Amino acid sequence: MKVLASSLRISLLFMALCGLGYNLAVTGMAQILFPEQADGSLVQDDDGTVIGSRLIGQLFSESEFFHGRISSIEYQADGSGSPNYAPSHPELMERVTASVEEWKMNNPEVSVRDLPIDLLTNSASGLDPDISPEAARAQIPRISRLTGMEPQQLERLVQEQTSQRTFGFLGEPAVNVLQLNIELQRLLAR
Repeated sequence: MKVLASSLRISLLFMALCGLGYNLAVTGMAQILFPEQADGSLVQDDDGTVIGSRLIGQLFSESEFFHGRISSIEYQADGSGSPNYAPSHPELMERVTASVEEWKMNNPEVSVRDLPIDLLTNSASGLDPDISPEAARAQIPRISRLTGMEPQQLERLVQEQTSQRTFGFLGEPAVNVLQLNIELQRLLAR
């Protein structure tokens, strides 16, 4: 009986420590050290309405905006992940072929050979909010044609919105599509 009571007390102690205490400590530290990220890196419009997160991609289907990576989960954050298809998998080949055809139809000014691969492929989570600067630049002719903006002005916008490698050597330069489109919308409103 003593062993059972002792085991029960130790189990309850570790459940409280590991199940509650640890989570409260980590959440508290995150709120103190990285409050914006801990709260989801939310992006608000000029009226204070939340319009997205810098951490989760969104679907931009309007042709006059920059488009992000393909998401096989429709950017639904509650079910992140994407199919892990081999390059020869028929469904992946069908999706890429359809994406290439859509690109040719919507972007006749840019050859498929100049199409960055990140506009044809998923990220591992299906939620990647960023594209490469090259992927953003490849969309400039379409956006210029549809909005009447000068390509040089769009190029400057992409450069301004490009984040560099962390500490100068970690990761790759990237462009957050939501932030880029917010700035594009502000330029168009002027």
